[in-house]
Amino acid sequence: MTLSFTKMHGIGNDYIYVNCFKEKFTTEDAAKYSPILSNRNYSVGSDGVILIMPSDKADVQMRMFNADGSESEMCGNGIRCVVKYAYDKGITNNNPMKIETLRGILEAQLFVKGGEVDTVEISMSSPILEGLKIPTTIDKTPIIDEPIVFNNKTYYFTAVSMGNPHCVIFIDNVSDMNIDDIGSYIENNSIFPNRTNVEFVEIINRREVKQRTWERGSGETLACGTGASAVCVAGFISKRTDNIILNHLLGGDLVLRYENNTVFMKGEARYSFEGSVIL
Repeated sequence: MTLSFTKMHGIGNDYIYVNCFKEKFTTEDAAKYSPILSNRNYSVGSDGVILIMPSDKADVQMRMFNADGSESEMCGNGIRCVVKYAYDKGITNNNPMKIETLRGILEAQLFVKGGEVDTVEISMSSPILEGLKIPTTIDKTPIIDEPIVFNNKTYYFTAVSMGNPHCVIFIDNVSDMNIDDIGSYIENNSIFPNRTNVEFVEIINRREVKQRTWERGSGETLACGTGASAVCVAGFISKRTDNIILNHLLGGDLVLRYENNTVFMKGEARYSFEGSVIL
């Protein structure tokens, strides 16, 4: 089987995008081949595979698979690229655009330059703060500054779901930490029945933060849109930040605002290259 694809990224969070309006590539195929295609040494290389599919509920449907083949409910950087692809390639010219995800139907506002999408603002819907629904094993609402111990050191996390689970930890300096060991430990901790994404956050001021991301099923990535959204919520409910923040991730910046119990995320979406691969 020969698969045509487009490589895209949202501030460095890169995925292999498959146009399922044209390609015969199923969700089962994506789960099977994502670990192969995502390998950066032996294949295309990516944080995973995202399918752009027809929808009977929205303009397009998005299905997202991590580098280990597991499926996630949503990806904030990935959905901006889905929006750009769908508009630029003529699948739909609706603006705003509706996208069906496992998180539900989300709406995107497109900012177009020269006939192509430049930036996208996504309404990321409402955060889930009930501990058992995130899900965690902790029956609290919300979970703020809950202790977790790693290598005899206590960290404090705030738990938020943006359709997928997030564990947000505020620390003094994100640059000096070794994220691999602690990220893997927390991702697979029994507190999180479905595993979790982990965000390590350094506060610059009440409207500006720095973030490093450990993504469930993919390891450290340059960016995470749902993670940045969770950080915006966690900072606000823990009284560390305002409801509007500029978030500096390794791959670039996102602007987040949390109002009327909804998170809005604005950032770029970019093409890397197009190609085909024999599977």
